[in-house]
Amino acid sequence: MIGLRVLTGADIMPWLAPLAALRIAVFRDWPYLYEGSVDYESSYLARYARAPGALVVLALDGDRAVGASTGMPLEHEDAVFREPFAARGIAPASVFYFGESVLLPEYRRRGIGHRFFDAREDHARRLAGVSMTAFCAVERDPDDPHRPPGAHSNDAFWSSRGYERQEDLICTLDWPEVGETAARPHRLHFWLRLLEPHGR
Repeated sequence: MIGLRVLTGADIMPWLAPLAALRIAVFRDWPYLYEGSVDYESSYLARYARAPGALVVLALDGDRAVGASTGMPLEHEDAVFREPFAARGIAPASVFYFGESVLLPEYRRRGIGHRFFDAREDHARRLAGVSMTAFCAVERDPDDPHRPPGAHSNDAFWSSRGYERQEDLICTLDWPEVGETAARPHRLHFWLRLLEPHGR
């Protein structure tokens, strides 16, 4: 049984290096194709130790981190994530934003993704003023030559969790793809769910 551990505040700091390595390993694959660095990832992840209301959910096989999921109140996120909501009239203070879920391939298809969502949604329900949860996902051309055989979308999984893709909520993030040094823009759509007080 893979154990989950919820971390907040300073308890996140000792895990920055293994979390950075996880993000680099998982996001290097389709669909993100992200060429990351440990220094950047460690700096990025340290934000979760500083932001009020933020958390990291670790998936542990013994003492080894094999997956992680993050979240923080949208009002503490970067402007690129806040501004699409504000433009639509949604107060960032009402949204808990899921940063990412990463899980090593050999641990997938075991229900850990659902457990990540459960832990973050339960955490969000305890935060005053939060009425919805959200995340964003990169859009890739169906004919992208880098798409691996058998690649599948997570849309059905996200929909099963009660999330709906928002056609008018979009952001653009820049990152270098594998083998590149210069960052290129990537378009991402947000998915939203109204957060009921007592589960789905």
